[in-house]
Amino acid sequence: MRSFASDNNSGVHPQVMEALNEANNNHALGYGDDRWTEEATAKLREAFTPDCEPLFVFNGTGSNVVALQLITRSYNSIFCAETAHIYADECGAPVRMTGCQIRPIATPDGKLTPELIRPYLHGFGDHHHSQPGAIYLSQCTELGTIYTPTELKAITSLAHQYGMRVHMDGARIANACAALRLSLKELTVDCGIDILSFGGTKNGLMMGECVVVFDPSLKVEARFIRKQSAQLASKMRYLSCQFTAYLTDELWLKNATHANAMAYRLYDALKGLPGVRFTQKVESNQLFLTMPRLQIDYLLQSYFFYFWNEEADEIRLVTSFDTTQEDIETFIALLTA
Repeated sequence: MRSFASDNNSGVHPQVMEALNEANNNHALGYGDDRWTEEATAKLREAFTPDCEPLFVFNGTGSNVVALQLITRSYNSIFCAETAHIYADECGAPVRMTGCQIRPIATPDGKLTPELIRPYLHGFGDHHHSQPGAIYLSQCTELGTIYTPTELKAITSLAHQYGMRVHMDGARIANACAALRLSLKELTVDCGIDILSFGGTKNGLMMGECVVVFDPSLKVEARFIRKQSAQLASKMRYLSCQFTAYLTDELWLKNATHANAMAYRLYDALKGLPGVRFTQKVESNQLFLTMPRLQIDYLLQSYFFYFWNEEADEIRLVTSFDTTQEDIETFIALLTA
């Protein structure tokens, strides 16, 4: 069954699979002491900044908890949007692993702003209160919206003013770069981001993410936190080789550009249909909309996707690097039938 449920449901890009097959040749040293990890590290430093520290990990939750442990202590609080992945979808792993209090902030579109954050910036130095320590941002957000560089700089400037650090969950950062036509560096390093969870699983990789440390003061502890968090792969070449393929000839950007383009085509086909109402602006590869329940149930017989708010008949549709025009045409034909 074809799916608009999640870009996690898509396959592995052939060039990534080729890289995995090539890495599966002969023996290699473990735990990152191999040429594939060396090549991938060089590629990441070329894409972001020469003095960053890339740490390959198994998955998205793992990358988030490693990053958050690095920038907080257990007496800190972490601010995030109430729709944030670390608050809504990670089974309390960030709380368990960091010991921190997570303070969700209501937003209309999944995006934090300095104005939304400021009311929570109090209690500094008071030993009765969790100390504000970090801000967590998703790029793209869980609602498919995108932070611009101006918006990011405003948040990082505020955070640094109060001695806080900013973690960006970049599970879909490729889609944000494609939409804004900006480089990875322009949406992270240049905006003052301290640490990034760089994702690829949703955009053509088989598995694995990368924690990219930008703040020099975090580098000493980074490898110890990764190991203690059970995120150090022994056969690391199978994680790292994918990122070399991903960053070669801008495969990451090509995949994301295609996914976004398919989302815009789906949006164009849906927006004029009776009963369809979009609940969020379409900026990346995620669409949020409502339609009559009978139509939703009919579509679910042929295509799998998720409810976002079942009581409101709100669904989420997600396109991927391997979504085809035929997928969209068939979906629309079923709906209009």
